[in-house]
Amino acid sequence: YQAAAFQPFFRSHAHLDSKRREPWLYSQGEMSIIRKAIRTRYSFLPFWYTQFYETEQTGVPMMRPLWYEFPEDETTYGKEGVHMVGNALLVAPVLTKGATQVSVLFPGNELWYDIWTDQKYDVAGELSIQAPYDKIPVFQRGGTIIPRRHRVRRSSKLMHDDPMTLHIAVDKAGKAAGTLYLDDGITNDYKQGKSIYISFTYDNGLLESKMIHPPGMETKVWLEKILVLGGGPVNNPANIKTKSEETFVDTMYSSNVLTIRKPGVNLGEEFTLSVRD
Repeated sequence: YQAAAFQPFFRSHAHLDSKRREPWLYSQGEMSIIRKAIRTRYSFLPFWYTQFYETEQTGVPMMRPLWYEFPEDETTYGKEGVHMVGNALLVAPVLTKGATQVSVLFPGNELWYDIWTDQKYDVAGELSIQAPYDKIPVFQRGGTIIPRRHRVRRSSKLMHDDPMTLHIAVDKAGKAAGTLYLDDGITNDYKQGKSIYISFTYDNGLLESKMIHPPGMETKVWLEKILVLGGGPVNNPANIKTKSEETFVDTMYSSNVLTIRKPGVNLGEEFTLSVRD
């Protein structure tokens, strides 16, 4: 479950004659770990959905070997057991039974952020990472923006109109970029343009949302929270501007993360958000 949560195809599979393996058949402790993995998977569904759309458009696989993203780093060429999801997530699943740590290759010369703790890693090369029983090492690449949903629902269908949280992981220049794709989640109407495709850019305190193509539908999805990993503290509220209004919301800084709660903008329209002085 833990490794599969960060792969495109995620389901339990078994043969008719094999031992049953539904989550509720495990011990209470093991079931809790499986539940955490499944909930984590579901929180990343907006990111996965965007990756699937972009794969359809470009042919670039969403699950990639390290060398695809870092061709200039020869240490990645023979590295197995670690992969990227899109250009944003570095996944190092535990592949040895009983292991409590994993040797992770951090390619290039980048910043990386632990998705569980938000700890920042400014490292290049191999590093031994603790991997207790209830987690696998996964890191968001500096310079990327990942959309997630954190409200727990019984199914992805019930999450369709839930608000988003943007996880902004800044690079060494204080910048980041990402995309979000939305459609009805059911039909092929997106082929007739009934979708929303958004580009996010962040540059040292200024977040901008731009439509990559004109929106072909309306949406109830709104922006619930912004987390800027590696963002410095600010003493002023965030200023949010859309075509129709301008508002201010409070910010909070703790443990190397700048939190902007309830920006409240609908993701079907463009906006700018600034925490600059």
